[in-house]
Amino acid sequence: MFIVLLKFSSNKSQAGQFMAGHNEWIKRGLDDGVFLVVGSLPPNLGGGIMAHNTSLSDLQNRVNDDPFVAENIVTAEILEITPAKTDNRLKFLLG
Repeated sequence: MFIVLLKFSSNKSQAGQFMAGHNEWIKRGLDDGVFLVVGSLPPNLGGGIMAHNTSLSDLQNRVNDDPFVAENIVTAEILEITPAKTDNRLKFLLG
């Protein structure tokens, strides 16, 4: 399981130009079953994604395909988590 932090860079003002492509990228991640949760990092710091069902290298490639990352609108940090215990609703994350 992974947490992806997408934090705005100094190019944040250009986000509007690439928002459609970024939203398509998010939809693709959800449709592919890789993204479980996508949301904002308040207050207006960027976004966060919970991902699973992928490898670190595949996720890095996917993240690099995000127009926000490619155009340096955000910087990406990927944190890998090996779940040891979960709420019953999240048992599927235990692999």
